[in-house]
Amino acid sequence: MKKGLGVLFFLLVGITVFCYHEEIVSYLVNTLSNYGKDSSSLTNNHYAGNSNYQFVQLTNQFTPMNRKDIINIYYTVLNSGMEDFTFYCPKTYENCIEEVNQISNDQLLLSNINNFVPVYNSFQNMETEFDTLGKVTIHITHNYTEEDINILNQTIQSIMQETITEEMTPQDKIKAIHDYIIDHTRYDVNRSDHQITTYRSDTAYGALIEHYAICGGYADSMKLFLEELKIPSYKISSENHVWNFLLLDGNWYHLDLTWDDPISSTPEEDLLEYDYFLITTEQLKSLEGKQHLFDETIYQEAK
Repeated sequence: MKKGLGVLFFLLVGITVFCYHEEIVSYLVNTLSNYGKDSSSLTNNHYAGNSNYQFVQLTNQFTPMNRKDIINIYYTVLNSGMEDFTFYCPKTYENCIEEVNQISNDQLLLSNINNFVPVYNSFQNMETEFDTLGKVTIHITHNYTEEDINILNQTIQSIMQETITEEMTPQDKIKAIHDYIIDHTRYDVNRSDHQITTYRSDTAYGALIEHYAICGGYADSMKLFLEELKIPSYKISSENHVWNFLLLDGNWYHLDLTWDDPISSTPEEDLLEYDYFLITTEQLKSLEGKQHLFDETIYQEAK
């Protein structure tokens, strides 16, 4: 009997030790999985900018310690033009994954971050994967393909040669591009009013190649030229509108090509206005207070 009990005891102890062994291995794997791992190596493409703003700043710290750090990582990765990027939440930042989840599902916030990014690196779709161990991977689909970019770059250079001279002041150059885009682009009423998508009018391709645009197309087109002219700028968006905001001679100004291109019934009646050409925030608010109502906690330079 005693011998039998001893064997049974041995078997039970062996099973118990084996179970604990599996738990220990699992614990060590979970605990050490992030140890020694680095984030993806960030590589900037040719279109990446180097601009910092009050709401978002470029960072080389990819181990976030707070919500602001996560937002800056998203901005930095988008600015770089990369399609995939991985970073890790440290265990000391206990609600990091929760914050990542909130930010990655906040489409309005992501759209606002996108407004600070160079046009060719802006995203059309962005997905975030994460696990309980703190690994976060961002997957980005960009608005513009390489073929789009090649076509647009050729068009932009041609327009620059046609409209810009060395003798022009920066303001003159902005005006020349403003006028060219409006003169060669019609507002896409079918898309805005009837949800009929015939053209890529929410992009610079629609405006500069197909010659139809809604506000996104006007704003992207103007921003591409501002980037070419080395004039700092970003886009500002309200609930259902977007326009340009730029730094000139030390001051920030609004520039809205959509509202400077009134809708007309025939091409012969195309109009060009300057009501929204390089105006201050005070002037903008005095002109129109609904479509241009923006979040001043995000676009802080426009306060």
